[in-house]
Amino acid sequence: MDLRPGRQRPTVKERLATGKALRDKVSRKDLAHWKPPKDRPDPIDLIEQSHVGRVERLIPIRVGRMASSPFAFLRGNAPGMSEDFASLPETGIMPVICGDAHLGNFGFYASPERDLVFDLNDFDEAHPGFWEWDLRRLLTSVWVAGRQNGFSEDTNGDAAAWCVRAYRKQLRRLADLPLLELAYERLDIDRMREETADHALRFEIERAAEKARRRTSDRALPKLTTAQPDGSSKKAQVIVEQPPLITRLPDDSAERLMDGVAEYLKTLPPHWRRVLAQYEVVDVAHKVVGIGSVGLRAYVVLLYGNGPDDPLFLQLKQARRSVVAPYVHGDQPLHSHQGQRVVEYQLALQTVSDSLLGWMTVDNRQYYVRQFRDMKGAITVEGIDGSGLMDYARICGTLLAKGHARTADAAVIAGYLGKSDSADRALAKFAAAYADQTERDHQALVAAVKRGQLPAEFGL
Repeated sequence: MDLRPGRQRPTVKERLATGKALRDKVSRKDLAHWKPPKDRPDPIDLIEQSHVGRVERLIPIRVGRMASSPFAFLRGNAPGMSEDFASLPETGIMPVICGDAHLGNFGFYASPERDLVFDLNDFDEAHPGFWEWDLRRLLTSVWVAGRQNGFSEDTNGDAAAWCVRAYRKQLRRLADLPLLELAYERLDIDRMREETADHALRFEIERAAEKARRRTSDRALPKLTTAQPDGSSKKAQVIVEQPPLITRLPDDSAERLMDGVAEYLKTLPPHWRRVLAQYEVVDVAHKVVGIGSVGLRAYVVLLYGNGPDDPLFLQLKQARRSVVAPYVHGDQPLHSHQGQRVVEYQLALQTVSDSLLGWMTVDNRQYYVRQFRDMKGAITVEGIDGSGLMDYARICGTLLAKGHARTADAAVIAGYLGKSDSADRALAKFAAAYADQTERDHQALVAAVKRGQLPAEFGL
């Protein structure tokens, strides 16, 4: 990073031309192609490899969730998609990418000012990478979700093309903005309403937003905790078990995790460190979350501020090396602490973030820490109609462009994509072909479960 007097930055026009010149390396038509390589790894082998180091008793839950539908399979198959995308042509432009961009990884959460904002909200796989990889994964999720909802291929193609068009146009708009204005760009609930034309999606946005507003620590307390039987313990409430999804820990493990919160405090900004230091750590339990994360260690910690009526839930999630990393810089990890990686790249991609993001290490495992319930909510794509999918794909494409523009030169990517719909059509064609691949891989997983190669528990 070179910040000094006299440094000349190329003009927007010059940077657009730089991007346009990249078409000589990778034509926009080349973005359309997907054909599985002859040496493509077996998708079941990759899934089994991803299970190494996970909690063994939880692996059947992960497999059952992935086997439930092609879209659920896609959500859990970030490793397989990274393997496939690394074999495809790329322009060489490397922002920080989400690494797991799909329709389900955008959602509501609270800004530090307690406004409800909508943005990318999962960063376990975030890492420097090629912008095409994020966009390909997002577009495939659009097509797979559309098929799952029973939409025509024309509708799915339109939704995918709208997503690319929104990504392309947003990058071009952001390229002209003053840099600080670009850094402040965000989508709050009011602007989201204004930009949504479809009535069904508007209804889903309002439903999800209202549900998100209720997802706070004080609302979670009666759902996740129970009073101590004799009422005499210092712990007025403890986290209640709901096996196998919420389980208590041996006392020594629980104590080490609760002690680890002191290390986490050191990673917070000074003001928030002082605030959190006044809380009392009360209890901890393991709580299964997500699809791709199932089997990794994930804990919920209960803290009290001004007594039991002032609860705070923190989530500790195990952080491992991003699935993107091996395809970017090989076997040697770039980051010494994977929890720190998640936090730093979340801050890079989101305009506003959880004030309590931090990281810690316990028993030689690395974690990132965030608020467990901080007005988080998601759009349920299963319930929207075809025009709603197009609208939602457009919103997600716009937000993905905003994230990439925060960590790379928006003008260079915009110059490559250009003003025409060539890239829109090419990437939509790719999404259709890779949706076929996703469905084939999902069927391979279902077959592996049926023949007993992989254990699975359903409905959990």
